[in-house]
Amino acid sequence: MAETQKTNWERVALSPGYYLEWSGQFEHLDEATKRLSLVVPITLLLIIGMLSLIFGTLRPAFLIFLNVSLALSGGILALWIRGLPLSISASVGFIALFGIAVLNGVVLVSRIRQLEQERLPLEEAVTQGAVDRLRPVLMTALVASLGFLPMVLATTLGAEVQRPLAIIVIGGLITSTEFTLLIIPAVYRCFCTEKQREAHDESTTTM
Repeated sequence: MAETQKTNWERVALSPGYYLEWSGQFEHLDEATKRLSLVVPITLLLIIGMLSLIFGTLRPAFLIFLNVSLALSGGILALWIRGLPLSISASVGFIALFGIAVLNGVVLVSRIRQLEQERLPLEEAVTQGAVDRLRPVLMTALVASLGFLPMVLATTLGAEVQRPLAIIVIGGLITSTEFTLLIIPAVYRCFCTEKQREAHDESTTTM
């Protein structure tokens, strides 16, 4: 669009007192893009801040935030497979996707930390936490995906606006759900400090 604007401005000769301005849908798109460029970073920072307040430390917050990055990659891949551009509707879909991905991560990590507080060894707490939260995580992803499926299949007026949003959510949930159930339990061991491991080892030996 920038190249098109530049070409038109060079070719169109305007009389004194006249000016050329791009408006209509393009103007609305440009304004919405500027707002989203401000809203999305603020949303991500708020997510990290709230997670830090919930868990009382940054380590679990960053661990759950990794889930957001993989959800992002899944959404972009889904758009690319369908051959759709990154529109305003798709950007809104990313915000909805981030919320679901964070919720699944919080559910799993909270359970693991709860089991740790109950004096379970680290390995057992991670494994048991993943097993306990398998069904809730899968149900959350499945319900959200089925809820957006009619928007993907719709062919009525306005469906082209809704479709990118739904594709982003469904594609991102596929990758983020796998990450939540498989990678977070594996990476959680690395995020556990040596002091925490020693504490768990001592509690195991005393028991």
